[in-house]
Amino acid sequence: MNEQELGKTLELLKSEHRDLDAAIAALTEAGSSDQLQIARLKKRKLRLKDQISIIEDTLLPDIIA
Repeated sequence: MNEQELGKTLELLKSEHRDLDAAIAALTEAGSSDQLQIARLKKRKLRLKDQISIIEDTLLPDIIA
């Protein structure tokens, strides 16, 4: 993937991450008793965060000074 494709993928992942955050908050505030669904959403959110970190590291590698 080139930088442009990675950037687009990064934005999509960030958008999905925000959406999951909103969904988790809504379920929690509504007092949902479906803890399994909330746990699945949180796991998905963590996987997305890992993917976002990998892409960000690829786009902006650490430079040791």
